[in-house]
Amino acid sequence: MNRPLTVAFAVVLLLLAGSSTPLRGQDYVDDDLPIGVPDLYTYSDEGAEVREVDGTTLSTAMGLTQRGIVFDADVTQFYQGVAHGGREEEFLYGGHGDYVLNLDCDKLIGREGLFVQLRAEHRFGEDVNLSTGALMPSSILMSLPAFDETDLVLSEVLFTQFLSENFCIIAGKAAAIEGDPNRFAAGRGREQFSNLALVANPVPLNAVPYATLTAGFIYTADPLFNQYFKFLIRNPTDTTTTSGFDELFEEGVTLLAEGRLRTHFFGKSGHQLLAVVWTNREFNALGQDPRILFPPLGIPIEPKKGSWTIMWNFDQYLVVDPEDPNRGWGFFGRAALSDGNPNPLHWYASFGVGGNSPICGRQQDTFGVGWYYIGLSDKLGPIANTLLQPRDETGVELYYTAAITDRFELTADVQIIEPAIRRGATTAVVAGVRANVGF
Repeated sequence: MNRPLTVAFAVVLLLLAGSSTPLRGQDYVDDDLPIGVPDLYTYSDEGAEVREVDGTTLSTAMGLTQRGIVFDADVTQFYQGVAHGGREEEFLYGGHGDYVLNLDCDKLIGREGLFVQLRAEHRFGEDVNLSTGALMPSSILMSLPAFDETDLVLSEVLFTQFLSENFCIIAGKAAAIEGDPNRFAAGRGREQFSNLALVANPVPLNAVPYATLTAGFIYTADPLFNQYFKFLIRNPTDTTTTSGFDELFEEGVTLLAEGRLRTHFFGKSGHQLLAVVWTNREFNALGQDPRILFPPLGIPIEPKKGSWTIMWNFDQYLVVDPEDPNRGWGFFGRAALSDGNPNPLHWYASFGVGGNSPICGRQQDTFGVGWYYIGLSDKLGPIANTLLQPRDETGVELYYTAAITDRFELTADVQIIEPAIRRGATTAVVAGVRANVGF
């Protein structure tokens, strides 16, 4: 275990138990929040009333919301398949359960500014993520919390302490997939797009695993966190199914710096985000000598220390409901550039439109059309080129989500993917239905 970094991590935990500053009440904005920032509207009296109007939840039914305890649960089910092409044409059924407990420690134990989030999740059934032949899972939610795990996993235990209304520190086990906020293309693949490439930026995933121990701070000039600067220190190895303390910083460290600004192009709300990810973890270098496949020759595997990624992300409203500034539709985009070795994903871009349905009477429905392109490294080497016959990957996804009730959404989804792995795979047409039920 890296002692200096472990000591620094412990200092952050001690600060969480130190002095605090009351946090000013915030007006509600239906916007994405950075990792560690709680949605304070959830805990407010107005928020509790709205939740009761929308439909009784477990928290409101038990009278817990007013005490600072909010429990959100949902189950998302998929019937998705490769209708044509890919590696194998098949339709499979599966699902994912997500259970989140949010605690406002001011209301609960009188600890001002302290919030705790715990997330347990599991998946069940089968999926076609491998059947497409693509690098990007066509349903990222069906790969969470871990690719080969179906048991219930405590994937997030995150403490957030506000030291002022503009500054907070965070520490704990955090999920990374929600760290790339975008108004029209984000989340966990259960509400908007399903394909990983349109849910989050996939390029830094070699350095940023799904769930691992994290500490850092967030500063904002806007109490609604539409504009902020975030700095995180993360363990570079995945510890989704463990506490992570036994291997904390054993293989190095990952640093992430991210800034987000609110814009008003065309007189409408939008955001611009720029982030840098760096790790000193040691990887296997790309382009290995083919002779490593024959151990008797004694050719060592060449290591490559360190990796970096620069990311950009934007969203921009084009049409806004005059009666509700959080309802409308617009366009979005992402881009990234990496070192290209050891990271096999050298560059990436995505673009699309999405938001609330423009169909009269269906304003609660949502839709999206998105395109992505992943440029692979030119240093993959003869082994990968021979075994996989790789090429750049591109895909398109279209979805429409009908809000059947306040707690039940039904989504039709179609994807066309030209997979990166050409050996044994052709252009895949993926179709499916997604049903999300909240409790």
